[in-house]
Amino acid sequence: MAEAGWSFVAGILFLSIAFRGITALKGLTFTVFILSITLSALYYPGLYLKWGGWETGILITPLIQLIMFGTGCSMGFKDFVELSRAPKSVIIGVAAQYTIMPLLALLLARIFAFEDEIAAGVILLGCAPTSVTASLFSYLAKANVALAITITSVTTLLAPLLIPLLMKMLAGGFIEIDVLGMMWGMIKIVLLPIGAGLIFNKLTSGKAKWLQDAMPFVSMGGIALIVAIIIAAGRESTLNIGVLLTTTVLLHNVLGYLLGYQASRILGLSERDSRTIAIATGMQNAGMVSGIARVIGKIGTVGLASAICGPLMGFTASVLSSYWSNRNTKEN
Repeated sequence: MAEAGWSFVAGILFLSIAFRGITALKGLTFTVFILSITLSALYYPGLYLKWGGWETGILITPLIQLIMFGTGCSMGFKDFVELSRAPKSVIIGVAAQYTIMPLLALLLARIFAFEDEIAAGVILLGCAPTSVTASLFSYLAKANVALAITITSVTTLLAPLLIPLLMKMLAGGFIEIDVLGMMWGMIKIVLLPIGAGLIFNKLTSGKAKWLQDAMPFVSMGGIALIVAIIIAAGRESTLNIGVLLTTTVLLHNVLGYLLGYQASRILGLSERDSRTIAIATGMQNAGMVSGIARVIGKIGTVGLASAICGPLMGFTASVLSSYWSNRNTKEN
C-alpha cells in the first residue's frame, strides 16, 4: 500500500512537471502539483504533522504572513487609483464577493447538513476575500487585470473587519465566534504584513525586483505546505466526508463564477469587466482562511474546506480562463 501510494504521488508530480512543457496545459501545472501534495498528505500524514518533535501547524501563521507580505510587495499605492477611475465596477466586484459568496456558502452548508465545525469552515471560506491569483487568471481570460488587482486589494483590506462580522451573523449558530479576537488575529496575519510589503515596495522604489520575482514561487511553496498540513491534520474527516465536502466546495466555486458574471451583466458592466468580476467572485483566498482556522485552533475541521478549495479553484479557474481566452470580449 505504501509503495503504491508513493508511485501514485510520484506519477502525479511528474505529470505536473510535464504540463510545464505543454502550452495548452501549462496553467494547470501548479494545480496538479498541489494535487500530488494533497495525495501525499492523505497517504502519509505523519510526514507533515511533526518535524523533529514539534508540530508543523505553528508554521501556518508565519507562512500566511509571508504570502501577505509578498502581496504587499507586488502592490503599489498607484493600484488604488483604479478606485476613482472605475468606481462602479470596483463597488460591484467587492459587493459580489461579500454578499454572493457568504450567502451561497451558508445555503450549501445547510443543504448538505455538515457537522458544526465543518459547516463553519464552509461559511468561513465563503466570507474570504478574493484570491491573490485572480489577477493572473483575469489576464489569461482577456479580462481587466487592473480591476482584478483593485478588487483583490480592497476585499483583502476589508477582510479583518467584514469576516468576523459575517461569521458572527452567518456561522454563530455553528461555533462560538469571538469577533474582536478574530479581528485582531486577521490584522496580524493580513493588514500588518501587507502594510509592511507596501512600505518595503515604496522605500526600495522597485530596486528589490529580485524579491518581487521570487515571491510568487515562495507563495506557491507556502500554499502547498499549508494545504499538506491541513489535509494531514484533518485526514480522518477528509476521508469520511471528502466527496461531499469536495462537491460543496466545487459548487460554491463554480456558482460564484456564474453569479458574479450574471450580476455584472445585469448591472450593465462590459463583457471584460464582467469576466473579471466572475473570476474575482469565484476565487476565494483559501490561504487566508487556513490562517484564520489556525488562529481559532480548529485547523483540522474549520480549515478543511479551504484546503480542498485550493486545488479545485486552480483547476476551474484554469478551465474558465482558457475558455474565455479563445473568445474576444464584446464591449457594451
